[in-house]
Amino acid sequence: MDIFQIVAIGIITSILYMVLKELNASFAFLLILVTTILIFLVVIQQIGVIFQLIESLGNKANIDGMYMETILKIIGIAYITEFGANLTKDAGLQSVAAKVELAGKIFILLLSIPIITAVIEAILKFIDSV
Repeated sequence: MDIFQIVAIGIITSILYMVLKELNASFAFLLILVTTILIFLVVIQQIGVIFQLIESLGNKANIDGMYMETILKIIGIAYITEFGANLTKDAGLQSVAAKVELAGKIFILLLSIPIITAVIEAILKFIDSV
């Protein structure tokens, strides 16, 4: 499925949503939910290809696998968090969306601690050797 099909699905869903929300708001939201999941599943396959490319570049550059894995996890958390937050915003639950975004930021911070520690240690070693 290419981008034109995804955009067409998005436009058709938007039109159907506008018609259905007057008749049955629950069904209209279900339509949005199903469409969002469908698009997410299509896009996640493409993201997998990107992750493989980034991982192979990291291997060629002799970057520690732990760092590459952490970076890929952080990217994944960011996308999943945005997906969940946008879905809850569509449902009209802005405060829940804000909490989802906060949780995503906290998990990203937790995952980045080993990288931050390694950078600080490298800087300290460099300062000690000067």
